[in-house]
Amino acid sequence: MPKKEKSPSLLQSFIPIIFLIILLSLNVIIWGDETLDGSNQTALLLAAALASVIAFRLGTNWLKLRKRIVKTIGKAMPAILILLLIGSLSGTWLLSGVIPAFIYYGLDVLHPSIFLFATVVISSLISLATGSSWSTVATVGVALLGIGHAMGINDSITAGAIISGAYFGDKMSPLSDTTNLAPAMAGTDLYTHIRYMMITTIPSMTITLIIFLIMGFTYDFQANAAEVKEVQTAIADTFNVTPWLFIVPAFLIFIIIKKVKPIPSMLLGTLAGGLFAIIFQPDIIQHISGITNNYAEASYVSVMKAMYGKIEIVTENERINDLFGTGGMAGMLNTIWLILSAMVFGGVMESSGMLKKITLSVMKRVKSDGSLVASTAASCIFFNATASDQYISIVVPGRMYNKAFREKGLKPEVLSRTLEDAGTVTSVLIPWNTGGATQARVLGVATVDYLPYAFFNLISPLMTVLVAYLNYKIRRIPEKDKKDKDSEK
Repeated sequence: MPKKEKSPSLLQSFIPIIFLIILLSLNVIIWGDETLDGSNQTALLLAAALASVIAFRLGTNWLKLRKRIVKTIGKAMPAILILLLIGSLSGTWLLSGVIPAFIYYGLDVLHPSIFLFATVVISSLISLATGSSWSTVATVGVALLGIGHAMGINDSITAGAIISGAYFGDKMSPLSDTTNLAPAMAGTDLYTHIRYMMITTIPSMTITLIIFLIMGFTYDFQANAAEVKEVQTAIADTFNVTPWLFIVPAFLIFIIIKKVKPIPSMLLGTLAGGLFAIIFQPDIIQHISGITNNYAEASYVSVMKAMYGKIEIVTENERINDLFGTGGMAGMLNTIWLILSAMVFGGVMESSGMLKKITLSVMKRVKSDGSLVASTAASCIFFNATASDQYISIVVPGRMYNKAFREKGLKPEVLSRTLEDAGTVTSVLIPWNTGGATQARVLGVATVDYLPYAFFNLISPLMTVLVAYLNYKIRRIPEKDKKDKDSEK
């Protein structure tokens, strides 16, 4: 007879998480910025193995665990495909000169003292228009990082500004998948959800902009006007810089606004970059391919290399040479490895009932409206750290707390706002989450390095809890409606 499955205790549920935290901490101490090269992936798999051992002792069979692991990995496949396409897009946009052109003209337009402020605003507008923080970071974000680097601004600070703006726009855009997912889980409509989010999101962004504005006017810039001019000269001597190159990002933004799905959008953006490379950068094409007597063959080889592998373009200025190298799709493989490992861990924890046990324990301590919102926010962050996926951090707490919000007489938009304030924006702060792993790889800045400067992402969950405890504009179900629902039951 099959062994009867038991529910895990709270201690048993926390053991794999504590073990994972210890391993990840050791990895940071020993490997530093190189934890994505394999140590974090191995830590997640070892923690999953420990969780599996506990699950087996409780009577969970291997087939059930495997089925959940496969299902969880399946949910991550769209993110993995997008990651591969981001790698190829970065390659062709570098080869075509799009990213160097952004840096070249950006140095003319953006003054150092307002650069960080402007970075947040630009990232916000692009993300708001496209509904995608990932696309924003991978395109305009990479260019802004290059501009900041040329100005002598620490890459971690610039990355924090880019991510703050990108996730603000993603969170508030009606085109965003998470912005549509949160109200669907809570049971409200999209535009009610967006309008209600403004109560917490606008103050969070205002504080973020003020911080970056102050930092900009007090920052000790290492680069002077002469050095900036040297950077522009080095770019112009290496690439054919022309405003026509901006057709490529404009085309990508246009098709995203037209609601073309992310995967085909990124592919079209990649191909457009390759086409413009062939048209505008013949010298780069020949240099990358090593073929000088057949331009058609050289073009094919160079564009393919940019899409799948590592390319490096060397300028006369050593300070910016590290900006002009990409790894293509191959450069994303460690991140994909990390995501797969995280999905394995999340699948075991969910299948064994350990995640459910932890969340139910939290629910028992909920008494006031403020504590309910705080518990929901904490659960979103917890699922971002354990299940390693922002969609799970919205879906599971959304299902789990829906009834509790209704019983306390709170309208569904209170729940949907909390899910976004704490779920969507904190995924990028977890190094092994799909969000954190992706942005760290795309920007080339470790998650723990940009985390202290991602002010919007740090402030948002605190703001939603503060507003709830202050009981500020907390929407409640009218007594009449509550009675009607009760009578329907």
